[in-house]
Amino acid sequence: MFFDITDQKIDHIALRNQLTENEKCGAYASFEGWVRRHNDGKKVDYLVYSVYEELAKKQGLRVIEQAKTLFQIEDAICVHRYGRLEIGDMAVYVGVSAGHRDAAFAACRYIIDEVKATVPIWKQEFYLEQATHAWLANPQAQR
Repeated sequence: MFFDITDQKIDHIALRNQLTENEKCGAYASFEGWVRRHNDGKKVDYLVYSVYEELAKKQGLRVIEQAKTLFQIEDAICVHRYGRLEIGDMAVYVGVSAGHRDAAFAACRYIIDEVKATVPIWKQEFYLEQATHAWLANPQAQR
């Protein structure tokens, strides 16, 4: 189980392989978040994620550990990018292995929702047709 922050491309195949090596597991669920071209009617050029790395790693690991106590899972991994990301880049990966699919799905959803709500990572969008950018508010962080 781990949480990581990186400025490198996420190797989701290697991460998946780590999670599926356990023969006790009959289920694997994942979530991948990618940089999209459009948001709120604006054409996005690229994103920049900023992070308070030390706190993000601690809080991210806490989220993974909470998922382990709340759901019957064997393992979980979450990796989030920071820095400049281009359209189509993977910004976040969450993977969960478990004995059964219900636990894997539920834990995967829990992890991404909690990471977005509680881990100090901020997103700025830069727009194609405008010389502007915007810090995006995370609606889940406002719960």
